[in-house]
Amino acid sequence: MDDDKRVKFDFEVDFSNGGGIQGQDFRLDVAGDDIGDGTLADYIVRDMRLLMVGDVRILNKEIIEERHKRTIPARPRRGIVDVSHEVEEGMVTYKGIPAPIMCDFLSREESKSRYEGDTEFHIGRIDMVANTGTYVDSPFHRFADGKDLSELPLESLADLDTVVVRAADRQGVDRDAFERLDVAGKAVLVHTGWDTNWRTDRYFEGHPFLTGEAAEYLVEAGAAIVGIDSHNIDDAEDGYRPVHTKLLGADIPIVEHMTGLENLPDNGARFFAVPVKVKDFGTFPVRAFGLV
Repeated sequence: MDDDKRVKFDFEVDFSNGGGIQGQDFRLDVAGDDIGDGTLADYIVRDMRLLMVGDVRILNKEIIEERHKRTIPARPRRGIVDVSHEVEEGMVTYKGIPAPIMCDFLSREESKSRYEGDTEFHIGRIDMVANTGTYVDSPFHRFADGKDLSELPLESLADLDTVVVRAADRQGVDRDAFERLDVAGKAVLVHTGWDTNWRTDRYFEGHPFLTGEAAEYLVEAGAAIVGIDSHNIDDAEDGYRPVHTKLLGADIPIVEHMTGLENLPDNGARFFAVPVKVKDFGTFPVRAFGLV
């Protein structure tokens, strides 16, 4: 019977910042006649609350007949967390940039004369500045010879391992917020909580931002893409825009005006922020999300 099955195994865990741990003759309850090494590895990391985990190796795995010792936890469900704002008629993303104008190009009523019976269609039209809602910046946004949206490799925008940095208590988020994290090849998302001010006047004033030193560290550490749930990843009072300059100069895309980052785990989600493949454009809105 399933309630008489357990798995016995050894394991080795490497940490991304050095060192590791080992375990011998561990035993866990299983529901069924087998359990995959990947599921076991996830269970160890979650159950022991390990951080900055590198490789996990399962060794000498064996299913044995033994009574269960505790309730088997439910297998975690795969979920999608939306971290982008809606684009609406009249919304202001950035002071001085006009709000989108949304209208019908072909209304449903007008379309009826073109088709038979009750067939109808709607074709919408939107007049919108590229920096609207939640958007991604490509190097072309800052540099005339930088990669435009059509030239960004999908590997820099989709299916990226994610690190969420909690920085609700800071205005200027400096390099020390990132130095102990493994950010190489990952989406680095800075959760400040400033998105609670979205569509209010406060959103534009005194917002959190990254420092130039933080951007320099993220370039050195090899971040793949960097996002923030704030009005600007740079200090809006700094006309030099050092964060845009350093990140986009290193071909690291930027996602601004994110929301809902509190719903993502600190580690382990897969991040997606893919814009339309537009030539000679540096910025465009995205439907950003995390796969948990």
